[in-house]
Amino acid sequence: MFLENTVNPEGQCGWIEVICGSMFSGKTEELIRRLKRAQIAKQKVEIFKPTVDTRYDDENIVSHNENTIASTAVPAAANIRILADTCDVVGIDEAQFFDDGIVRVCNDLANRGVRVIVAGLDMDYKGNPFGPMPALMATAEYVTKVHAVCTRTGNLANYSHRTAGGDKLVELGEKDFYEPLSRAAFYKEMKK
Repeated sequence: MFLENTVNPEGQCGWIEVICGSMFSGKTEELIRRLKRAQIAKQKVEIFKPTVDTRYDDENIVSHNENTIASTAVPAAANIRILADTCDVVGIDEAQFFDDGIVRVCNDLANRGVRVIVAGLDMDYKGNPFGPMPALMATAEYVTKVHAVCTRTGNLANYSHRTAGGDKLVELGEKDFYEPLSRAAFYKEMKK
């Protein structure tokens, strides 16, 4: 079971917000926007990312258009629970790279009254659900699916097509490794 029966002393529960979509869809940009608004409201905010994500910066979360917010890189989901002990809001980027324990951590934090905002890829480069993201979306109160623009058709893109690299599930890269594709363009590419 994902949920732990703990509620904060005031009897209030928090909630989970998931921002998902393909690469280049604005997930991290939306995460940063929500977290900065919480900081403006003088809420205690802690932000985390997996240590494996070193594309732009070892510590900070950086969007593709170079919007930045300070964060703490952690090797496992369990570290978040310890470091977020006194927070009002917890932000987590690239959740698909965390172990399945991220689902329990997010639910435990929400049950303690924390607003948890999570961003991540909902599908891997093969078009399959990615890591813990389906379970996070299932237990979240709010799910926002954002879309990129297909580089081939101009339609909405919700697939992250790998154009280079190997066949490992996790292959860090940007426009040199991936392109956003619409359903039609993605399935046409998969038939090749």
